Amino acid sequence: MRDEGGGLKIFVALLAFLVAGSVAAQGFDHEHTAWTALLKKHVLLVDGGKASQVRYGEFQKDRAALKNYRDSLSTVTQEEFKGWSKDQQLAFLINAYNAATVEKILTRYPDIRSIWDFGKVFGNPFKDRFIRLLGKEMSLDNIEHDTIRAEGAYNDPRIHFAVNCAAITCPMLREEAYVPGRLDRQLEEQTTRFLSDHSRNRYNPETRALEVSKIFDSFPWYGGDFRRGWKGFSSLEQFFSKYAAQLAGTPDHQKLIGDRKVGIRFLEYDWGLNDVKR
Repeated sequence: MRDEGGGLKIFVALLAFLVAGSVAAQGFDHEHTAWTALLKKHVLLVDGGKASQVRYGEFQKDRAALKNYRDSLSTVTQEEFKGWSKDQQLAFLINAYNAATVEKILTRYPDIRSIWDFGKVFGNPFKDRFIRLLGKEMSLDNIEHDTIRAEGAYNDPRIHFAVNCAAITCPMLREEAYVPGRLDRQLEEQTTRFLSDHSRNRYNPETRALEVSKIFDSFPWYGGDFRRGWKGFSSLEQFFSKYAAQLAGTPDHQKLIGDRKVGIRFLEYDWGLNDVKR
């Protein structure tokens, strides 16, 4: 007589093994589904999609979901990360930075008007190692400057339009997660959105100069990143010429930018919180 019960147990055990193996094979969710769900819920597009504000008050209610997402990021090991494609790595790092920034703001919200309320020396929000990532404690600066901007790592200056520092004049927090399959398109859209926002970047016909974000200024800002050969560009003038249509509204002014016959001036940075206006 056959042991049908024993056979069933073996079948169930084998099925469980196969399912577990399948989940292991799938590994990390490179679509960052949980982060996209939070962003779609709590990021408000403004100015025709050229900028965004964050509903931090509503985000506060989803702290558990945010923690779960950040916990999933912290499970990724350095060895696993090294085995990913460059786009998988970069999307992961940008999303980790942005999620950590939101969490940092929520620790004090609503009693916060700027990320610098944490302090510029003691409590500096960009140097505080409050992020568990790739097997170690990291700061926002560690993610951005030591990892994303590390020499020879990714060499894409458009990341400056993707990482968000929770400030009014910072490039917008995107309303979805960055994902490897669309990363180049997402970074390009972030670039055109930012440069089309004339409260942050614009051509002034009276002075025949571009008035652009402080992001493009020299050290300690990031102008040098736009001179390091991305797409063959070795100057800010070359970079801006590519986006002349976003920076100016008339063909004549666009031609001046395209021909690199304009000056460059840097606007002051507004560090006020990018909260939805009450």
